[in-house]
Amino acid sequence: MAGRIKDEDIQLVRERTRIDEVVEQYVTLKNAGGGSRKGLCPFHDEKSPSFNVRPSVGSYHCFGCGAGGDVFRFVMEIEGLSFVETVERLAAKGGITLRYEEGGTPGPRRDPHQRPRLLAAHREAGEFYAAALQSSPDAQAGRQFVQDRGFDQAAAERFGMGFAPRGGEALVSHLRGKGFTEEELVVGGLASRGSRGLYDRFRGRLLWPIREMTGEVIGFGARRMFDDDRVEAKYLNTSETPIYKKSQVLYGLDLARRSISSSSQAVIVEGYTDVMACHEAGVTTAVATCGTAFGEDHARVMRRLMLDDQAFHGEVIFTFDGDEAGQRAALKTFNGDQQFVAQTYVAVEPRGMDPCDLRLADGDAAVRELVASRIPLYRFVLDNMLGKYDLDRGDQRVDAVREAVSLASAIRDKSKVDALLREIAGRVGTDIEQVRSEHRRRAASAPKAGAPRTGAQQAAVAEAAPAAIPSPAVNFGLPQFADEREALKAIVQHPHLAAAVAEDLDDNDFTHPISRLLWQHIEKMPWPTGPDTNWLPQLADSVADEDAKRILSIAAVEPMRAREGNTPAVVASVVIRLQLLTLGRSIADVKSKLQRTNPIEQAEVYNRMFGELIALEQQFRQLRDRSLGEDVPS
Repeated sequence: MAGRIKDEDIQLVRERTRIDEVVEQYVTLKNAGGGSRKGLCPFHDEKSPSFNVRPSVGSYHCFGCGAGGDVFRFVMEIEGLSFVETVERLAAKGGITLRYEEGGTPGPRRDPHQRPRLLAAHREAGEFYAAALQSSPDAQAGRQFVQDRGFDQAAAERFGMGFAPRGGEALVSHLRGKGFTEEELVVGGLASRGSRGLYDRFRGRLLWPIREMTGEVIGFGARRMFDDDRVEAKYLNTSETPIYKKSQVLYGLDLARRSISSSSQAVIVEGYTDVMACHEAGVTTAVATCGTAFGEDHARVMRRLMLDDQAFHGEVIFTFDGDEAGQRAALKTFNGDQQFVAQTYVAVEPRGMDPCDLRLADGDAAVRELVASRIPLYRFVLDNMLGKYDLDRGDQRVDAVREAVSLASAIRDKSKVDALLREIAGRVGTDIEQVRSEHRRRAASAPKAGAPRTGAQQAAVAEAAPAAIPSPAVNFGLPQFADEREALKAIVQHPHLAAAVAEDLDDNDFTHPISRLLWQHIEKMPWPTGPDTNWLPQLADSVADEDAKRILSIAAVEPMRAREGNTPAVVASVVIRLQLLTLGRSIADVKSKLQRTNPIEQAEVYNRMFGELIALEQQFRQLRDRSLGEDVPS
């Protein structure tokens, strides 16, 4: 086995990889000031953005869960890769050829080539299937289907549609010819093993490639085309593989993610052709699940893209069929609505048409109008709820009101509760006070203090609470350490600017044990003469203490409090401020000793300390003048 990757190549990959560009493949980032960018953390469930990225120093940190590090750490954590796999993956994307040191004893790790090989196999399969759809005689049924659904060849090519030959071994033979092993084809879900050997996973089916956000093909969805297909299921999807997790994948997200992020709207449809129809009609925020219900992991992906939080009012629009199954799906979605802080809507075509059928019948404009005619999800649920009752009967009206007011407790915007109650009263045909009374009765029986908070309540608490540093370093966030925190930020974010003033610092300037430990590592580092993306990662590598690593990652991304003035002056000012505090403590100590010393009986000691006090105060004044702008480097 080859040895470790050469250090200079690792540094080259780090230098050529912008951390914000990598993170934005998974998280929507918005400018947060001070050179920092902010989004929703991909490593824990949150509704208020606390995930910070500072591109200038190549670091990220989440103030909610404490995750932090450089671009390598981010990819390792989010993709579950080893360090070597991560470097290899980023190098491949950047067109960098890595060199390895021969020999060595690398520890056990997964095959670093598995993911790239599986992705390459799927890329080849996608091209093979697409070519078959265009030219294979077997694929005529597929081509006719595409045409009958209102799509031209350009649309089929845009979405990468393909066709799996009926024979059952065409893809296996093709990929073997490209050098892929049987094991890779089976593990990747492209082939299966039978009594007669390896055979194609999909046979005689129309295919849609399923891509991750970065555009890499990771699986396929396949539609039944022929009556003699032994598999009766109308749609088959790739099974779970090392690169394909259906609970986390949304079809069309690679094409829709930028529109979702910029418009703060996502349209969730039910099928592959519905996604195509929406995009062709101009609704470029449409995505669909892949053979599974819309779940918590899908919601987490949407929140990250939409930067969905308490102060934000985006839209998630679900399209459901108007039949009973569609109504059940809407009710299920409503029950899980706390997954979103964005306003949730539903768009249902009165005739029960899905977007693809609607586009065929009435054109592109009708699809856009369907999305525009969305109604709040709670209102759709209310319609279905009241439909179960005979509202001409008094007892049925009472039962209808009792069930309907349960919706009010689920309405996120409490200012709209009374409007909903009025709507219930009008729909049921009863007095508003009766509805309000039932609502109060229900609210009185709701869980009291100490009961688990709803998702919205938890988000509100998180929004109001200050960002906390994870325990046991939590006291570093206390006010008395604010200046140390600012000085560390200045030093690690702008070491080439801090060099002129930070060399006068010593251990006594840092009173918190973690900041003192970090300074001891910093003073061993050579000061860079200009911006250096390798300085901070090298510093981080030298720190073994986990609490110190957390503080360092925070200091690397947290914006400095001072926003006014040029950066060199700000950096110098906060470092000098730290020295002024040290001098202030020394002056206070000397004054205290002087007060306890008898100037007559201990004249020599008193005079010596008085001289020390005069010198310290003079030094303090000079340093203070410097902090106010004199002799500050620019």
